Amino acid sequence: MAQPTFTFEDRDGQPTVRLTGRLVTQYLNLVEDAFSGTTVNGPSLRLDLSALDALDTGGAWLIAHLQARLEGDGVTVDLTGADADRTALLRTVREALPSEKGVEDIPRGLLVWISVVGAKTAGVGALMASLLSFTGEMLASLFGNILRPRRWRPAALVSQMQDAGFNAIPIVVLMSFLIGVVLSFQGASQLRQFGAEVFVVDLIAISILRELGILLTAIIVAGRSGSAFTASIGSMKVREELDAMRTLGLDPMEVLVLPRVIALIIMLPILGFIANISGLIGGALMSWIELGVSPGMFVTRLQENTDVWHLAIGMIKAPFFAAVIGVVSCWQAMQVRGSADSVGHQTTISVVQSIFLVIVVDAMFSIFFAEIGL
Repeated sequence: MAQPTFTFEDRDGQPTVRLTGRLVTQYLNLVEDAFSGTTVNGPSLRLDLSALDALDTGGAWLIAHLQARLEGDGVTVDLTGADADRTALLRTVREALPSEKGVEDIPRGLLVWISVVGAKTAGVGALMASLLSFTGEMLASLFGNILRPRRWRPAALVSQMQDAGFNAIPIVVLMSFLIGVVLSFQGASQLRQFGAEVFVVDLIAISILRELGILLTAIIVAGRSGSAFTASIGSMKVREELDAMRTLGLDPMEVLVLPRVIALIIMLPILGFIANISGLIGGALMSWIELGVSPGMFVTRLQENTDVWHLAIGMIKAPFFAAVIGVVSCWQAMQVRGSADSVGHQTTISVVQSIFLVIVVDAMFSIFFAEIGL
C-alpha cells in the first residue's frame, strides 16, 4: 500500500493513532490535515508506527511536530512499533525543530520601497475620492433641503448647537484666557529688554484676533465635538441603526450629518469671538500685573493700533474651519466597520485629520491674506 493512512483509535481506553503506508514527502498532503487537527482529551497518546512501509525526513517532521505540539499542551506521546533506524531519524528531526517561531524578514530594496510608496499614494487618493464623494452627497442634501424647507429638523439643529457650542464655552474661555496670560507674560519678558513694554498690547491683540483665538478654538472643537460626532454616528452604524433609518425612508445625511455640520458652522464663529474676548482679558490682566499697563491704557492702545480687519480675518476663517471639522468627523463615522474597536480607531483618525486640515486651511488663508495685503 503506497498512500499513508491516519487512523485514530481507542485501544483499552488509550487514545491511539495508527499510521500505515508510505509516510513520505510525496504523500504528506494526504494526511497533513489529520495531523494538524489531532487533539487529545486524556493525559497521553500512543503513536503506532509498526504498520509504516516507509518513512523519510518529511514524514518524520510531521510526527515530530505533532509530538511537540501535544507535549506543549501537557499530553505525553508514546512512540511504538518503530525500529532503531526510524527511532534515530525521529530523534534527529525532533532535535532540529526550532525552539521558537521565526520572524519573517522584512522585504527590502528599491522595488519594494517604490511598491510601498505607490500603495500608500493610491490609498491617499482613494481616501480623497471618498471624502469628496461624501462632501458632494452632503451638499446635494443641503441644497435639496433648501428647496424643501419642510425637511429641516430645527430640534436636531438646536440640540447640536447646544452640545457642540454652548457646552464648549467654559473650556474655550479658560483656554483663551490662559493663552492671553502666557502671551502677555512671555511678550513682556522680551520687550522689557528694549524698553518697548507698551507694544505687548499690539502683540496680544494681533496674535489672538488674527490667528490664535480662532485656531485654538477650532482645535478644541475638533477634539471635543468632532470626536463626539464620529463616535455617536459610528456607534449607530455598528448597531445597524443607519440601515434601520434607511428602511424607514429616512436619509442619515439629512437626519444626522446636516444638523451637526450646520450647528458647527453657526457656533464656531461665536465661540471664536468669545475666545478673542477672553484672550484679550487675560492679556490685559497680566499686562497690568507684570508691566503696570492699566486696563484703560490697554483699551486705548487696542483701539488706536488694532485694525478691525484683524478681527474680521479670524471670523472669516471660522465657518471654513467648522465645515472641515464637521465633514471630516461625519465622514470618518461612515467608515466604521462593524466593531467597537473600529469606532475608537476612526474617532482617533477623525481628530487627527480634522486638526491637520484646519491647520492647512489656516495656512492657505494666511498666504491669501498676505498676498492681498491684509
